[in-house]
Formats: sequence, structure tokens, C-alpha cells
Amino acid sequence: MSDAAPAAKLICDVYKSVKKDDVYLYVSKADGLSRVPELLFEHFGAPQHCLTLVLTPERKLARTSAERVIEAIKEQGFYLQMPPQADEEMRRINQHNSKLYGL
Repeated sequence: MSDAAPAAKLICDVYKSVKKDDVYLYVSKADGLSRVPELLFEHFGAPQHCLTLVLTPERKLARTSAERVIEAIKEQGFYLQMPPQADEEMRRINQHNSKLYGL
């Protein structure tokens, strides 16, 4: 039996990175960006607001559980969603295409 209280609903804002593709920052609407370390913004860039949503532990998210996002925001002030890792074959294709098209 756990002493931790279950995660409740949380209204959060989601920001996307202008520097990195598929990188998103979730924060509490109440706290805004105030709890996000400045160092993170050096890599993330200026946050661009995407949406506001209500998270509950039961809510389905594409890449992680809502409960995990809620807990991270409560504990550290934010949740950083990174892009999925490409497998080795996809990396080779990407490198080939980049050379082919001069990207």
C-alpha cells in the first residue's frame, strides 16, 4: 500500500520547441513557465504555445501516460517530451537522404 496520493487532474499548457522537432514542454497552467530552468530554454528555444488541456490519470496520451506527466510537473515543474528514438535502419535512410538532397 502506497502513502502517495493519487494524481489528480491538472490543467496544463503545452509548448513546442522552435529549435528541436517533436520536442514538447508540459507545464501547469497555474505556474506557467516559472518553474522551468533557464538552462532548458537554451536548448529548447523560445517556447511556442500549442494547446491547453486537462490531464487526468486516465487520459490517453500518444507517447507516455498522463499520470507520469502530472507527477513530473508536480515534482519538478515541467515534463519534457522528446521525439521517439529512430531505429538504426531509419537513421541510415535519413543520412542517405540528407546526403542525396544536400540537407
